[in-house]
Amino acid sequence: MSQLELNDRTLILHRFPQMRDESPLQAWDAADEYLLQQALPEGPILVFNDSFGALTCALNPRPVWHISDSWLSQQATRQNLIFNELDDGEVHFLDSLAPLPAAPAAVLIKVPKTLALLEQQLRAIRQVITAETVILAAARAKEIHNSTLQLFEQIIGETKTSLAWKKARVIYSTFTQPALREQPLTTVWPLDDTPYQIHNHANVFSRSSLDIGARLFVQHLPENIEGEIVDLGCGNGVIGLMALERNPQAEVHFLDESYMAVESSRLNVEINRPDDLARCQFRVNNVLSGYPSDRLHAVLCNPPFHQQHAVTDHLAWQMFRDAKRCLQYGGELRIVGNRHLDYHHKLKKLFGNCTLVASNQKFVILRAVKMR
Repeated sequence: MSQLELNDRTLILHRFPQMRDESPLQAWDAADEYLLQQALPEGPILVFNDSFGALTCALNPRPVWHISDSWLSQQATRQNLIFNELDDGEVHFLDSLAPLPAAPAAVLIKVPKTLALLEQQLRAIRQVITAETVILAAARAKEIHNSTLQLFEQIIGETKTSLAWKKARVIYSTFTQPALREQPLTTVWPLDDTPYQIHNHANVFSRSSLDIGARLFVQHLPENIEGEIVDLGCGNGVIGLMALERNPQAEVHFLDESYMAVESSRLNVEINRPDDLARCQFRVNNVLSGYPSDRLHAVLCNPPFHQQHAVTDHLAWQMFRDAKRCLQYGGELRIVGNRHLDYHHKLKKLFGNCTLVASNQKFVILRAVKMR
């Protein structure tokens, strides 16, 4: 829990819903503060990539559209509004692929790590802003590159930056309608040794080719399971897609906290294995929250070890714990991970067993079974 002090009040901010209050991770940064120092016109405000709701809470009770690709960010923002006893009647939550409201008075952007996501957001913003819309973006100074500014100039128009303050900068952009070519909504690439064409939305990890961990993982998936399989943290759904192929009697669930990831997974099944769509479920969710215990036959996972800029095993631990709860006895969790992350000991501690399925110089594939 941390506090964001404004001129006339102090907001209590939690980093995200699953973190314990004693977590030292701060729920806002200097870029948030710098944006809140800027003069804003009256009227509706579009806020992009507000990780834990610092901007949304601070702008309350002004009408705000909170646009994010992260289900967790939206839940964190909702909870921070509640914690601070703020009225959420003027807060409208939109996912990253939803249509935007026309003619906003201002647009505030926390610059995302992924340049492709920034480009997608700027192209969407361009469709609804006017010459009078105030457009501001911010990030840590070291995260604002020439390529960042070039995107604003190419898509929005005239762009300049502030001086650094607390190692953060603000980007000021004015809409001048520069000429711009149309661009496909997804990146498409062939999946090696298959007839499949993989479609990736902008914020999906490894969006132009199969990442090397997944490349090893798809060679060592369980086969001929008759039951429910979860592709947990599905990304573009390649793991679940191959699980469909190798488990023709299974039902496959594609789960991720990214709206773009789940939509990419849905698209990849629709295009590559349309006859299998009836035995698929697609869900934006926090890990396996809401799933019943003792039910699943297998959970397949390539767990992340970053939560935005923070390196943490919190998300991996939550995935492992949720998998153990939801697996039926005899069901397995199968993961791929970097060797140095030491998942073997974590899984053995949690499940009481862990076996090495395969490995190379960088990655290991591990299997843990839920035992009575």
